[in-house]
Amino acid sequence: MFLELTDVLTPAELIRLREWASGAKFADGRMSNPHSIVKHNLQIDQADPAFRNASKLMASALLRNEAFRNFTYVRIISPPVVAKYTAGMNYGVHADAPFIPLGERPLRSDLSCTLFLAPPETYAGGELAITLGAASVTFKGAAGSAVIYPSNTLHEVRPVTAGERLVGLTFIESMIPDPAHRDLLYHLEDVAALEGANMSWDNRTRLQYVRNNLRRIWGESG
Repeated sequence: MFLELTDVLTPAELIRLREWASGAKFADGRMSNPHSIVKHNLQIDQADPAFRNASKLMASALLRNEAFRNFTYVRIISPPVVAKYTAGMNYGVHADAPFIPLGERPLRSDLSCTLFLAPPETYAGGELAITLGAASVTFKGAAGSAVIYPSNTLHEVRPVTAGERLVGLTFIESMIPDPAHRDLLYHLEDVAALEGANMSWDNRTRLQYVRNNLRRIWGESG
C-alpha cells in the first residue's frame, strides 16, 4: 500500500532546503550502499553542516504531518538524506536494506519515503517506479509532496535525462511491523475518523475497543 502526501514541506522550507543543497558538498551516493552496481546518484556529505540542518527540517516536517503518522505508525525514523540526480544518473531496480545502522541498534526498514524537493517540470525522467507484479507504478510528485511505500518492494529511479532531481529519502520502522496488520489498522482508524461523529457513543467505544486491542496484539511499544 502506498500513500501520497501533498504539502508536507512549506514553500519557505523548500527554499531553505534548496539553498542548503546548492551550497553543500555532495558525495557519491554509494557511500550508503558501497556494493551496489546500480546506484548512480549523489548525497549530501554527512560531514557537511547542511546534512544535519536538512535532515532535522525534513524529519520535523514529516512527524508533524498527521497523515504520515497515521499511515506509518512511526516508531523510529532514520535521519532523512538529500539526494541529487543530474542528467545521466539513475538508481536501478533494487530492494532497500532490511536494517539501517542507527545509533545503538539498527532500524528495521518497514517503509521508505521519498520527499520531492524540486518541481517536476524542472527535470526530465527521474520517476520513482515501484514494481507490482508485472506492472510498475510511477511517482513524480510536486515539490513539497511525499510518497510512502513498503521497503520490501522492488523499485527504481529512472534515468534523469535533463535538469536535476532533488529529493529527500528516509526509512521508517513502524510500531506495527506486519504490513497486512498495518493496512487493516489504517483503514479502521480512517473509518473511525470519518464516521466517528455519526456513530453512537456505544458504537464508538466498541470500535475503539477493537482498534486498541489489535494494536496491543500486533504492536511493538518501543
